[in-house]
Amino acid sequence: MRGRQIVLGQLSGRAAAALMQDGRLEDLIIDPAGATPLAPGAICRARVDRLVKGQGGVFLRLPEGARGFLRDRGGLREGQTLLVQVSGSAEEGKAVPVSARLNFRGRHVIVTPGAPGVNVSRRIRDDALRDLLVRLGEAALAGRSDPPGIVFRSIAATAPDDEIAAELGQILDLAQAILADREGGPELLLDAPEPADQAWQDWADPPPDSIEDGADAFEATGAEAAVQQMLQPRVELGGGAWAEIEALRALVAVDVNTGSDHSPAAGLKANIALARDLPRQLRLRGLGGQIVVDFAPMPKRDRGTLEQTLRAAFRSESAETVLIGWTAMGLYEISRKRDRMPLARLLTAEDRR
Repeated sequence: MRGRQIVLGQLSGRAAAALMQDGRLEDLIIDPAGATPLAPGAICRARVDRLVKGQGGVFLRLPEGARGFLRDRGGLREGQTLLVQVSGSAEEGKAVPVSARLNFRGRHVIVTPGAPGVNVSRRIRDDALRDLLVRLGEAALAGRSDPPGIVFRSIAATAPDDEIAAELGQILDLAQAILADREGGPELLLDAPEPADQAWQDWADPPPDSIEDGADAFEATGAEAAVQQMLQPRVELGGGAWAEIEALRALVAVDVNTGSDHSPAAGLKANIALARDLPRQLRLRGLGGQIVVDFAPMPKRDRGTLEQTLRAAFRSESAETVLIGWTAMGLYEISRKRDRMPLARLLTAEDRR
């Protein structure tokens, strides 16, 4: 199908949502229930377990016996309770990364306790509309003690005022209730959103051309086959070239091969094809951390062209990504935040057929 399509349904027995663009899988959300006690986005009450000055943070006790790690937090003491939000995924046996900066996400707005002020997405450029949204936010905060911050998302530009105000009021009340619940042992206070809810929060702008909803929606749209392909290490790059993406415990290794093409420009063509698709591949596979790319052989003079392609490809990525550069051995290093669970952990060997 041509156009932008949201698919809601089941994937290997789990609730899931997929974003398709012109028939190609662009993003994926799968319910992590059972694969992890705390999914990214969950808000919970935690207790300081151990201070580790050498690592620049503290270990926390989280609900369900999980351990968390909070960076750059001075002034905390062992046994102290605080509210944190799960900010990413951790390898099995390691502490879950969390943040003390909470945010409550909705379709039109984001509420940010501890970061006061009313802000509007830069994608909304109409000055009159921006002023209207600021006034709407200020009105919603009027009379509230220790008011949080508000960020109006770009989709607010096309939504009715009463719909935005209603959602904003609900999220402000939810945030106030959770912020008041600081006393007690480790406890989950707000779970991560369901895949369908998160899809509407993250993919509603621009509006989809179609929505497929149902138990067989993934199979009918081809999204299921695309997900199964993401469980394989091989990535076809066209013209006989391919890449292998393998997640190891210490890093993610990417190897680019030109295949049967032995022309002088074969290496650069294969490398550019991989660079353009690498953000999508990492996003859908749920891979992050240290990424090492062994690009196909090419003249050093072409490195600038390849780096420009990489920068353009990662520019629109929401996950924090640092393009570190070339090593002495000619490998390319990338650091990417682990903001979601690896697909291979979510879909077990039994799920993969």
